[in-house]
Amino acid sequence: MKSCIFNIQKFSLHDGPGIRTVVFFKGCPLTCKWCSNPESQKFRIQVLCDHSKCTKCQTCIKNNKANSIELIDNKIIIKAYDPNENYDMLCPYNALQVEGEELKIETIMKEIMKDKDFYDESSGGVTLSGGEVLSQAPFAIELMKALKKEHIHVAAETTGYATHEVFNEFIKNVDLLLYDMKHYDTIKHKEACGVSNETIIENMRFAVSNHIDVIARIPVIPNYNDSLEDAVQFSRLLKDIGIKKINLLPFHQFGLNKYELLGLEYAMKDVPQLYPEDLEDYKQVMINEGLDCYF
Repeated sequence: MKSCIFNIQKFSLHDGPGIRTVVFFKGCPLTCKWCSNPESQKFRIQVLCDHSKCTKCQTCIKNNKANSIELIDNKIIIKAYDPNENYDMLCPYNALQVEGEELKIETIMKEIMKDKDFYDESSGGVTLSGGEVLSQAPFAIELMKALKKEHIHVAAETTGYATHEVFNEFIKNVDLLLYDMKHYDTIKHKEACGVSNETIIENMRFAVSNHIDVIARIPVIPNYNDSLEDAVQFSRLLKDIGIKKINLLPFHQFGLNKYELLGLEYAMKDVPQLYPEDLEDYKQVMINEGLDCYF
């Protein structure tokens, strides 16, 4: 049993309590315009080209066995990943970078267990993220079972977008859900993310009703969900569901360079970043509604 993983990030302090290791699953059914991890969207391994390093020498094209690399509009484009190709050896300037790897549970657990002492001492653990971890639920569930056998705290960062049956099985081994909430309005959610939020809200209600610890995470995006009225509507919906804690995530541009590496257009590239000080009034609205809201 394998899963496509694009990063195992150690010593994280922002994805659940204590010191944590975050396992990033590749692939996501949502198409959020502001996604800061575009390399997580596809369910397959990809090869990126750092055009700042590329000299257009075309060595990679000449030596590529699968003929899957081309020069288009004066840019190196990798059409498909070839598992038999050694991409580190294709470019003399180290411009090619593979994103994603098919890993077994045993391999991931071996890496996680290296830091078991840190989890124990800090009341930390492991967080499953993405992409969307629910899209690879069977593998994630088995990984969580392995973690629980080692008495490791398990958190999952998720959009909650999955069938009720999948979600129900998934949360049986979760200690904490970091639950992304993009918008309270179904139409606006679909416009920006490609899917409606009805299933997402239903699953959130189910998790809360089953006494799962849930923190709602709201990415606050300019001209999308950043008005004070948006804060009011979010608060009312989340209070109705039974959510008590809200983590605001101001829009940032940390992922901008990744779109260039992937050769993708980024709809938000000219949108200014937000900072916590820009959202103090937004946060206060939620606090006034009786919610524990923080950055």
